[in-house]
Amino acid sequence: MNDQADKSVYALVGGSQWFHDLTTRFYQRVATDEVLRPLYPDDLEPSRYWLALFLAQYWGGPADYSIRRGHPRLRMRHMHFGIGVDERDRWYQHMAEALSESHIDADLQQQMLDYFFMAATHLVNSSD
Repeated sequence: MNDQADKSVYALVGGSQWFHDLTTRFYQRVATDEVLRPLYPDDLEPSRYWLALFLAQYWGGPADYSIRRGHPRLRMRHMHFGIGVDERDRWYQHMAEALSESHIDADLQQQMLDYFFMAATHLVNSSD
């Protein structure tokens, strides 16, 4: 049996620190993005922290996000922001760039990119 097939993405990428590093790179891009930056609070660190916990949990890590914040309810948590196709595309672009810098296995990277596109599209709530 293939040991890799039995491991979660969380385990394959090396655990929690990998997700914190990914979200740090992502939020460095958000900080200077004229479309996305206005959607976030002045201090990006809490948003970065929660995204790291959420992604770690989603990809097979500990349930710290749900323990501290409850069910993710992503669409509900983002409903008060006007998220159109441009915001979705910027978010996805920055996440894809941050992910590409992680130098993980191409299949894992594609699996994550597919999820990120689906999740970002799910949050679109404005036709601007």
